[in-house]
Amino acid sequence: MQKTIFVVDDNDTNLSKAEEALEDQYQLLTLPSAAKMFTLLEKIKPDLILLDIEMPEMDGFEALSQLKAGGKFADIPVIFLTSMTDAEVEVRGFQLGVVDFITKPFSAPVLVNRIKTHLNIDELIRDRTAQIQRLKNAIVFSFADFVEKRDEGTGGHIERTSEYIRILINAMIEQSVHDADLRNMDIESLISSARLHDVGKISIPDGILNKPGKLTDEEFEIMKTHTTEGEMVIEQMASRADDDGFLSNAKLFAGYHHERWDGRGYPHALSEEDIPLQGRIMAIVDVYDALVSARPYKKPFTEEEAVGIIMEGSGKQFDPFIAEIFKNVRDEFSAVRERLQEDSA
Repeated sequence: MQKTIFVVDDNDTNLSKAEEALEDQYQLLTLPSAAKMFTLLEKIKPDLILLDIEMPEMDGFEALSQLKAGGKFADIPVIFLTSMTDAEVEVRGFQLGVVDFITKPFSAPVLVNRIKTHLNIDELIRDRTAQIQRLKNAIVFSFADFVEKRDEGTGGHIERTSEYIRILINAMIEQSVHDADLRNMDIESLISSARLHDVGKISIPDGILNKPGKLTDEEFEIMKTHTTEGEMVIEQMASRADDDGFLSNAKLFAGYHHERWDGRGYPHALSEEDIPLQGRIMAIVDVYDALVSARPYKKPFTEEEAVGIIMEGSGKQFDPFIAEIFKNVRDEFSAVRERLQEDSA
């Protein structure tokens, strides 16, 4: 399968030369400006970008800064095309994250060989990164499952909520709801980190965690601490690791999924958009799963009843914009729940 390369340069001659040298080996897309590049990036993610530095409106440095600031574009290797040979230019480029410089006017053999080198290196890095990600996921899943097994009444909760979150987030992006926040996130990492939202339950005594009846007021106050305990557990993990955003997201899921839109939640009593987006998303997913699932102290609500309760809470307990998205994908939630029930039968 051919690799995809963007060539971004405001000079038509340079674009033509690059096209002549590369079009037989790669899927090549030539673009006259950084603005055009960012528009196309919403549809196609290339394997490499050749980026001119000296361009009007948005130069290469500014474009590179924006690429590296965005979660879903930050891993694309960028090579600067430039006629400048100033050492300060090179230092600034490498500080911003460029992988190499090719001096203009460039020769076809140099261009081809540099690109091959960086694509091979990038492929090795991506393979190793994927291997590390799989290992991290395995550790997270095992830890989350260990915590869940202590809570005898919530079997399968983590698996179901992970699936629901994927559906909800994808729908939010498609319908441009809070997409400005989601656009710069690594969505797969975000979804995976949600598995740790109840990790604080590891500190809750078994007698409270698995009590078959209603909790007393004192017991409920202890149960509520699973949010702050979860924050503390994840903070301890983060202090021992270079966090790439995964644990930061996990901490927000753990600490804020019982906050309410109207400010009457816990543990921080935040309201509306002061509540981190991770908490607002998990609030709906968590409640939905609790409603439609059997517990030692209650029978499951029907699908219609659960959806009705959540929509009744829109603008009170739940972010109204996310609640509306939930209503639109309720059938997908139900299908996932039925599939997972069949798989576990």
